[in-house]
Amino acid sequence: MAGATRDLTATRSPPLFLPRCELVGRSFKYHRPRGILTAALRNRMRWLSCAAAPTRGQHSRDGDGALRWTRCAQPESLALARARCGSRQLALSPIFVAGFYYKTFMWPAALWEKLYEPAIRRAAGLGRASAEADPDSYEKAYAFCDVLIIGAGAAGLAAALSAARCGARVILCDEDFLLGGRLNGERHEIDGMSGHAWTRQVEAELLANPETRILRRTTVFGVYDGGMSGTRTLGALERVADHLPIPPAHQPRQRLWRIIAKRTVLAAGAVERPIVFGGNDRPGVMMASAVRTYVNRFGVIPGRHAALFTTSDDGWKTAFDLAAAGVRVAAIIDARSVVSPVLIEEAKRIDTRVFLQRAGGRCARLDRITVRDRAGLSHFQVDTLAVAGGWNPNVALCTHLGGRPRWSDAIAALSRATCRVGWPSSVPLPALSPLRMRCAKAQRLAQRRPRQPASRRSIIPKRV
Repeated sequence: MAGATRDLTATRSPPLFLPRCELVGRSFKYHRPRGILTAALRNRMRWLSCAAAPTRGQHSRDGDGALRWTRCAQPESLALARARCGSRQLALSPIFVAGFYYKTFMWPAALWEKLYEPAIRRAAGLGRASAEADPDSYEKAYAFCDVLIIGAGAAGLAAALSAARCGARVILCDEDFLLGGRLNGERHEIDGMSGHAWTRQVEAELLANPETRILRRTTVFGVYDGGMSGTRTLGALERVADHLPIPPAHQPRQRLWRIIAKRTVLAAGAVERPIVFGGNDRPGVMMASAVRTYVNRFGVIPGRHAALFTTSDDGWKTAFDLAAAGVRVAAIIDARSVVSPVLIEEAKRIDTRVFLQRAGGRCARLDRITVRDRAGLSHFQVDTLAVAGGWNPNVALCTHLGGRPRWSDAIAALSRATCRVGWPSSVPLPALSPLRMRCAKAQRLAQRRPRQPASRRSIIPKRV
């Protein structure tokens, strides 16, 4: 990736994004080339193997920009990965049917650990776990609060601010080290301020409140029974020193939290959906939200010539942000037949062609896309394709105790579950465990079952 024209040196991108660094990994089975797809911390292609710390966990994330390229080593060089990506594995892909590895390498069993598994791991470019003892320490901690807020985006910060001003004990958790969520990757304005400035203002007020605790780099992973009356117990993992080469003295690497909260607000945001088409896994194809994050937060651009494939209005913002950063947007392809005239006019302003309803293409490495519409085929020389297929809300925590998400036609995704005690109406969770729910259902069925009259029971002969 190349540096953007705007000055965003305060939040500089990690050195991973080198110019013309399209290939960062390969698929396990066919060795298809893989590039940067998203900007989320959970993206597998943004995990690196750290050679400078052999006794620590071998995989670290570059999401907060704390890692340095000089101390990170990939299993194989990019040149060797490029050489192996296309030829033999892709040529033999027709014989690699489902379950090929499991059916082929079953005999003799003694060779699995000695020959088969090491060879497959080397071919896949997987990292190697250290055989030495882990020198780091880990902690367990308890926390009690009136309101637990999961997610520090715009909704989470607003909820935390309202609860803190009411005098409640508040715990705010977010998996990123920088509060704000999508506000860091967008150009939104709140109360007449940029999203970044509004976030810093709210953060300063929350830090000044003695009843508010902010847990950064913390993931809430589970909701459990066993809390006190009217409370919920939640598990969270705080990555205290995962971003440091060596943790400071007397500081743990990770901390496991058991949080007992009276009320929980789930503001974990949403995950952008990809779009299925031929070659959508090639380097250069990225999620539209990731492109905006790299441009607006980290100050880097994915390429010089880009195109957009979207199914919603949200994806169009990527084209406009790229144009504002000096990137030539060759085309905007929208799968819908009707698009807002405001978006069409804005596309004309940045001199971008617009296609509706249909698109297709295939390539070994993204250097051209083909768009099919009623007029025929159109070819565009681009090095980046941003795709936006809509958003899926993160409602997984709502299902941990039996809640069932509901389908929403408005957003074409699964939304919140049925409201129960302990969670607000926007992020509900059932009050009973699955076992208790089954027992209650059995009791209701027993009460509804009609009983036979005494006179009829008396004439039924007994079996001898």
